[in-house]
Amino acid sequence: MKKSVKIVTIGGGSSYTPELMEGFIKRYEEMPIKEIWLVDIEEGKEKLEIVGKMAQRMWDASGYDVKVHLTLDRRVALKDADFVTTQFRVGLLNARIKDERIPLSYGQLGQETNGAGGIFKAFRTVPVILSIVEDMKELCPHAWLINFTNPSGMITEAIIRYTHWDRVIGLCNVPVSAMMKEPQLINKSLDDLVYKFAGLNHFHWHKVFDSHTGEDVTLKIIDALYTQDDESVPANIFDVPYFKEQLETMKMIPCGYHRYYYREQEMLNHLIEEYNTIGTRAEQVKEVEERLFELYKDPYLDHKPEELAKRGGAHYSDAACETIVSIFNNKNTHIVVSTKNNGAVPDLPDDCVVEVSSHVGGCGALPIAFGPLPNAEKGWLQLMKNMELCVLEAAVNGDYGMALEAFTINPQIVSGENAKRILDELLIAHKKYLPQFKDKIEELEKEGITIKDNVARKLCEQGL
Repeated sequence: MKKSVKIVTIGGGSSYTPELMEGFIKRYEEMPIKEIWLVDIEEGKEKLEIVGKMAQRMWDASGYDVKVHLTLDRRVALKDADFVTTQFRVGLLNARIKDERIPLSYGQLGQETNGAGGIFKAFRTVPVILSIVEDMKELCPHAWLINFTNPSGMITEAIIRYTHWDRVIGLCNVPVSAMMKEPQLINKSLDDLVYKFAGLNHFHWHKVFDSHTGEDVTLKIIDALYTQDDESVPANIFDVPYFKEQLETMKMIPCGYHRYYYREQEMLNHLIEEYNTIGTRAEQVKEVEERLFELYKDPYLDHKPEELAKRGGAHYSDAACETIVSIFNNKNTHIVVSTKNNGAVPDLPDDCVVEVSSHVGGCGALPIAFGPLPNAEKGWLQLMKNMELCVLEAAVNGDYGMALEAFTINPQIVSGENAKRILDELLIAHKKYLPQFKDKIEELEKEGITIKDNVARKLCEQGL
């Protein structure tokens, strides 16, 4: 008989934690949990307390005897863990506000995982995730790390490439949303279809086949996308439609985030409009989070509120919890994950991380061969992967020149003086979380570099 398990969630004060609890409760009969540890930092202590109490209420209401522990000491939590999930944001939402507003102040795209903002999210996060893995090597060397921290693909790549820890799987809710919403467009259920995904996190494509006949039904779904509402688009992405002829030519369905590349002009215009009026997505999310935590304070609330769907991470539990249960029970379930390529996508090296359909079981993720991509998509894929590798090298080594290389190759950044200025301002804005760039930041401050955007500048002046 299998033992009950210990699960640790780093970033336990996140508004997503109730979604995670819901997923584990739903699957408790498949995987009995002994204890759950929610870990956060001092700045997140209040939210950790609120979420922790709600998580315990959810378990108490479920009838299962599971104890939720709260701590600010991750080493205490990690001791003998079986599974570790990561869902943290270095610098909290104020850092995301700066990531978005500073590029937009120069008319360039500011977004959580794309463009300059995505690069700086990686710069802040990579040193932290690498230190977490070093603790895991010592305290729970047989545990699996299930990463949901964005940019999820790059963070997973950093772990495998720089710590040589292979017991890691990166996750995203975007493929789950597609598989939940698309089948109904052609009057099918998910059981009637076979999905094949390939690419990178927030940069993948997929094909769909009829599981009974083997027929490729991708074009049928594409047709349906233009006559019905596409509910698979994440809540945080402006829903401008793709050009149908382009999708018909590639014979694949791009993920929602491809709008930042295939409809860059419209997406940028929308972001600039929000920047000038209601505020960026991060500022909107901050308001949503404030409302969520007020709900979580209700001593009678013992289930995930519907408002959480507005947060942009719907179906997180279906990805994270099913992955953990599939490893625990060696289910070999089809799940789309970020994992080592190992030949699944021949257009990229075997040792790099891709987001791909995989069978997930006791030995982790076994990627399913997708085959070569069409020329245009192959070009995009190779460009983006090499951009990611430049970002990680800069993040690990604090190499300013390599950071410039990453900015120059990134499709969302118009290279030149403004790009360098955005890089410099973001370095100063996030100096508290970028020790690897300490010398360069001091040099920039001596040069008198200041932050142009009023909101971002005020946050920095307040130490936020």
